[in-house]
Amino acid sequence: MPRRALIALTALVLALHWLLLQGVPLVWDSPAAPTGQVFSTRTIAAAPAPVAAPPPRPSAAPAPPPAAPAPAPRKRPPRPTPVAEAPPAEPPAAPPEPVALPEPPMEVAIAAAEPSPAPPEPAAPPEPAASAAVAPASAPAAPASTPAQANPTAAGIDIAPPGSGTGQNASATPPPVQIPPPVRLTYEVKGQAKKFDYTARAELLWQHDGSRYEARQEVSAFLLGSRTQRSAGLVGAQGLQPERFGDRSRSEQAAHFDHAQGRVTFSANTPQAAIGPGAQDRLSMFIQLASMLAADPTRYTPGTQITLTVVSARNADRWTFSIEAPETLYLPVGETPTLKLLRLPRRDYDQKAELWLAPGLGYLPARIRLTQSNGDFADLFLHGSEKP
Repeated sequence: MPRRALIALTALVLALHWLLLQGVPLVWDSPAAPTGQVFSTRTIAAAPAPVAAPPPRPSAAPAPPPAAPAPAPRKRPPRPTPVAEAPPAEPPAAPPEPVALPEPPMEVAIAAAEPSPAPPEPAAPPEPAASAAVAPASAPAAPASTPAQANPTAAGIDIAPPGSGTGQNASATPPPVQIPPPVRLTYEVKGQAKKFDYTARAELLWQHDGSRYEARQEVSAFLLGSRTQRSAGLVGAQGLQPERFGDRSRSEQAAHFDHAQGRVTFSANTPQAAIGPGAQDRLSMFIQLASMLAADPTRYTPGTQITLTVVSARNADRWTFSIEAPETLYLPVGETPTLKLLRLPRRDYDQKAELWLAPGLGYLPARIRLTQSNGDFADLFLHGSEKP
């Protein structure tokens, strides 16, 4: 083939290819959609993850949601007509409350229950500070209180002559005593407790051998039971020195004396108390008073006051007796000369005690009348006496 023909043929083929390429556009050369159905494949890059926008700042408190409409009131169903019921039967009458047996008449309290506690005394106001500055620096400070003031029950027996008032302490020189001989005394008892009148019998048994003593008193009433007090201890130059005092009704409570330590303890777990020379319990007290009056009757003229510490089964207290005028009593045992003693109460709720001591019995009681602050009382009349 000649060379010229080959060149012409080559040029013709190139021209045809150029025309073909000009007439068919490519997909990546133009965004226009190709004519006809054109199938192509392309790679699409993954879009970046969207960045979370920060929460909007609250500009103001959101408005409260609208209030829910109030529910319509329900209509209450009509009440059923009440059916007449038969009236309840009358309850049976309660049985009468049993009356507690009073304490033994020798006891200054007649009710079985202890008296109500004393109301707290108001505290003394503190002295102004200026008073301390006025006192000279060289003056010695006065003691706050003496032991007797801190513990009044630690004092001994005080005997105040007529017109002198209380406060004279005779514990340094104790009064002479004359112990009465052993005896058994019986009493008729009439009284009232909680508006209930009652009668009872009482017995006082007094025994001693010159060195030791025992006293027992029992009160008994029909359907009410009995109550017993016992006192036991030593007999000395100053009279009776109790060691134990017991009080029994449903159960027993006791006081135990420690004269060496100057204290008394109680089985009722009440605080211990201080005691001084001549301290007595509520039963030995009557024997001690009788011993003092029998030893020197002329010393105890009307108006004389005797103060001593008296211990019960639960506490200790100071009792003051005033000597009254002599009286003649007409008792079941007959006409009896006596000397009256009256307990002076220190507080409104203290019991009143009236004692008639008979010289013919060694100044033991021939009559005792005890009155509570609520009006209850017990009155004992000597019925008989004999050797034990």
